[in-house]
Amino acid sequence: MSLNIVIMAAGKGTRMKSALPKVLHKLAGRSLLQHVLDTTADLGATQRVVITGHGAETVENAVAGPGIAFIRQMPQLGTGHAIQQVAPILPDSGSTLILSGDTPLISATSTRQLVEACDGKNLVLLTIAYSDPTGYGRIIRQGDAVQAIVEHKDASLEQRQIRECYTGIMAAPSASLKRWVGQLNNQNAQGEYYLTDIVAMALAEGVPIIGIKTSNETEVLGVNSPLQLADLERRFQRSQAISLMEAGVRLADPARFDLRGSLSCGQDVEIDVNCVFEGQVSLGDGVRIGANCVIRNASIGAGARIHEFTHIDGEAQGVKVGAGALIGPFARLRPGADLGDEVHIGNFVEVKNSTMAKGAKANHLAYLGDATIGERVNYGAGSITANYDGANKHRTEIGADVHIGSNCVLIAPVVIGAGATVGGGSTISKNVAAGELSVARGKQVAIAGWTRPVKKR
Repeated sequence: MSLNIVIMAAGKGTRMKSALPKVLHKLAGRSLLQHVLDTTADLGATQRVVITGHGAETVENAVAGPGIAFIRQMPQLGTGHAIQQVAPILPDSGSTLILSGDTPLISATSTRQLVEACDGKNLVLLTIAYSDPTGYGRIIRQGDAVQAIVEHKDASLEQRQIRECYTGIMAAPSASLKRWVGQLNNQNAQGEYYLTDIVAMALAEGVPIIGIKTSNETEVLGVNSPLQLADLERRFQRSQAISLMEAGVRLADPARFDLRGSLSCGQDVEIDVNCVFEGQVSLGDGVRIGANCVIRNASIGAGARIHEFTHIDGEAQGVKVGAGALIGPFARLRPGADLGDEVHIGNFVEVKNSTMAKGAKANHLAYLGDATIGERVNYGAGSITANYDGANKHRTEIGADVHIGSNCVLIAPVVIGAGATVGGGSTISKNVAAGELSVARGKQVAIAGWTRPVKKR
């Protein structure tokens, strides 16, 4: 049986007070709309259609992908009007699941329940009981059977006392849905075409109407303002923190933790406060993450310690930190940094597109870019690899057991042989043979009787 998924994403989101279309505002690092698309990716849909309107081109460019179609709703005259736009491309059989692009945390479990209950023949509504139902369409039942949905602005005082509300999410037989939306009118307080009016049509035709209740308020909360977005962010982060702690991760404070991607953790992982994880991150057994770290697209080996205020951003290439490594505080690892076991990267050290073998150390105020560093290298404070000539990047190779003194400049391409020493303050532009001492700096000169200039008055 065919399954069509329609996601309504045409609204302006006036209360967001933003030039960005509402459905593109981010929750946990992904747009609201992308959350819905990701949740529905594994439902086996015949087609997924996103209805766009305000900022249509921006929305479509942001989420375009295989199997995703777009239909524009111009102007936006209500939810029923939105489905009228997509009706011509719906088949005459199967089910259509209707979701909202600003309700990002709808669960895969609920969507599957709706589709299964619909089965191409029933109208199925997802409902929830709110302590304060103001603004929501009320579910009118006779016994257990759903009889109607009444929008808040059209509800009587008695109907407004009902706490069970429609969440805006439904599944309907595709053929019936096409027929029903074609019969909608806008004779209501808002002058809009309400999709909820199809409930009365289904009832008149004898189509079974099923109300499935969810007790998970978070999954059906929509976003209409920055305040609601912030509230949903904290709810979502709290749920992720709970899942990690239940798996054994020690979070110093789950209220000060942010996961904007996926995080896999071994045993006895400890994460201090105000840490942000983005993209794909894995932490091995016994890893300790200090406070105020940002880690994106990285793999960190067992027993490694990431000290406070460290910034790791692997982008597409990723970053790898070996077992037992010590990183930070105030270190920066950029794409292509591949650090072996027991490597030490200290305060204000930046590493990019470089490999460092076991036991190599750069403990202070240094830059390593486009470099290959051997085992047990000691890289001095203030030293850099000058890897860019203004047009091209070049590589520096440093053999095992090399000692690079403080404040050195290694002008790539250059090779420093195993066991060599580079004296502090040197600018090295030629290869250094294994075991050699190389010093390249101006001779110190002392001028007796020199008088310091004074400011003219």
